[in-house]
Amino acid sequence: MTAASFRAFQAVTEGEAVERGVVTMSADDLPSDGVLVKVQWSSVNYKDGLASTPAGRVARISPIVPGVDLAGVLAEDTPSMPAGTEVIAHGNAIGVARHGGYAEYARVPAEWLVALPDGLSSREAMVVGTGGFTAALSVIALQDHGITPDSGPILVTGATGGVGSTAVDILSNLGYEVIASTGKPEQADFLTALGASSIIDRNVLSEEGRRPLEKTLWAGAVDCVGGVTLANVLKQIHYGGSVAASGLTGGPGLPTTVLPFILRGVNLLGIDSVEMPMERRRAAWARIANDLKPSNLDQIGHDVTLDDLDTVLTDILAGNAIGRSVVKL
Repeated sequence: MTAASFRAFQAVTEGEAVERGVVTMSADDLPSDGVLVKVQWSSVNYKDGLASTPAGRVARISPIVPGVDLAGVLAEDTPSMPAGTEVIAHGNAIGVARHGGYAEYARVPAEWLVALPDGLSSREAMVVGTGGFTAALSVIALQDHGITPDSGPILVTGATGGVGSTAVDILSNLGYEVIASTGKPEQADFLTALGASSIIDRNVLSEEGRRPLEKTLWAGAVDCVGGVTLANVLKQIHYGGSVAASGLTGGPGLPTTVLPFILRGVNLLGIDSVEMPMERRRAAWARIANDLKPSNLDQIGHDVTLDDLDTVLTDILAGNAIGRSVVKL
């Protein structure tokens, strides 16, 4: 395939209905601004599932090529990088307000591109992808707030998902004691192989409690769920501990009180990977290629094709995803 004719996975919304599937596109169908990238890999994130269905209310154009991240090779020069440079792009409006990574070519504004750092292949970068990048940002935030391996155990909620599984891997590599919360007990061996020291059932954290504070159990947490789960996690954080929150699969609400914050000095750290300034984005990718590189990328990532995406996107919205689905273009 060439930029004159290439395969892409497209979602077309009409009212409350959506038609999804593989189509043939050309460079003329891509946004008029930006640099042409020959896409080698993309990945599947919860946000991609939302963008590919009307109920998700994420996509701002139709038809849309979803895929909020991509890795590939520049097909033309930019002011700072020559054609042939391996690059990563994610966040901003990619896969939401402009065509994204589920196509053999994409056009991306040059200022959104990150050169692939030494120490990562293009596939590894997309096994990490937006989910793993968010996990790395969560770990960095905990470190920046003084949470060390000596501080105590770290809880990871939604641990079999893309953010959660990568967070388990990174934290355990750094020497933290990691407790993984999941609703998939059959995946205990998977989480243990990533470095979790123990597994707890998500139901322990998903029921509303009456008390505003509970016995402290965790020095910190990476929360990928939100809702009641996040509220319960906050009640159990050690004095001065921190929670890095990035997810809302459990809902956008937060039914809690101010008591964890004003009586125990707990920090709630919001994690955003979409609008992060490029200087910090490049610095985070440099660390992901080095001290924050997950050691179990082969276990976390599994390859899919454009033809698999309709099923894979349905599964991720249903909460059936394990690890990271990586789209081979």
